[in-house]
Amino acid sequence: MEWMSFAIDYGIIGLLIGLSILSVAVAIERYLFLRTVKIEDFPDKRSLELELTKRLHIIATVGSNAPYIGLLGTVLGIMITFYTMGKEGFLDTGKIMSGLALALKATAIGLLVAIPSVTLYNFLLRKVKVILLEWEIKNGRQGV
Repeated sequence: MEWMSFAIDYGIIGLLIGLSILSVAVAIERYLFLRTVKIEDFPDKRSLELELTKRLHIIATVGSNAPYIGLLGTVLGIMITFYTMGKEGFLDTGKIMSGLALALKATAIGLLVAIPSVTLYNFLLRKVKVILLEWEIKNGRQGV
């Protein structure tokens, strides 16, 4: 079961950190694009919307799945704790606490990835909606 501890520390938490970097990188790219988009370059609303929402699903997917990945780390950490307790036949509080701390660490990191991702997604989605409304105001209700 020692490999599970390694898998949680470097697998689950590493995956969450990687997803966090991906989410922030996509959010930065989308924000920079949204700042420079010119609505007059798009003849219809659908093509504009397609460009504006490109890759936003990545941020939403990270935000919605990161807590579950953290929960997986929690379950594995608790499994390690119970396995250690059952295998050794006595209660060593140090091993129990380290297993639970490992589990809680995975949960916390999952939430630390999810909360900013959902916030960034909502922020960017709001900017997209504003740009689409500006297009509608400028062009009338064409392309709806």
